[in-house]
Amino acid sequence: MSELLDVPVLTAWLKRADEMVAARQTYLSDLDAAIGDGDHGANLARGFHAVTAKLGTPADPAALFKTVGMTLIGTVGGASGPLYGSMFVEMGKAAAGKSALDAAAWADVLEAGVKGVAARGKAVPGEKTMLDALTPAVAAAKGAAGLSAALSAAAEAALQGAEATVSMIARKGRASYLGERSAGHADPGATSAALLLSALAEAAR
Repeated sequence: MSELLDVPVLTAWLKRADEMVAARQTYLSDLDAAIGDGDHGANLARGFHAVTAKLGTPADPAALFKTVGMTLIGTVGGASGPLYGSMFVEMGKAAAGKSALDAAAWADVLEAGVKGVAARGKAVPGEKTMLDALTPAVAAAKGAAGLSAALSAAAEAALQGAEATVSMIARKGRASYLGERSAGHADPGATSAALLLSALAEAAR
């Protein structure tokens, strides 16, 4: 694989994410039904369908991420639209001026996106949110040597982070209303975040 994430690879990522979210749409909504509104899968599938329809031929990664972010904010309902939208908008800002991203640049861009999620959601890791998948993914990406290793490590860390939310008690969002009853279910946002990073690792191969 290339050791750079350029527009063609990032476009392939978003198309793969669209396919994977569509395939797991019912599963994501079922997770959400246990502790939330039950619409996470449907909302995200609609958003990524809209993203792939709007991608076109962006000039650089920054333009691509901005398009993705604004599209998700405009088409995804619930909390996940603003959160994922903010993530991609902030990634776009961090990628400004770069025609492609190497491993270090990708880790920095992802970190900027995750900070955007934390700021929008006013959340920290350990509260049973998508941050529980995204935060360890950033650490894994920063600790890896080379892009292939960084993408694989981030995807694996996100998956483990999502699985760790099963035992957590939700402190944010609709799930927090359930208190201790929110334990025993994976967080749908953390699960979809892990799915997106898995899609990137696949697309880059």
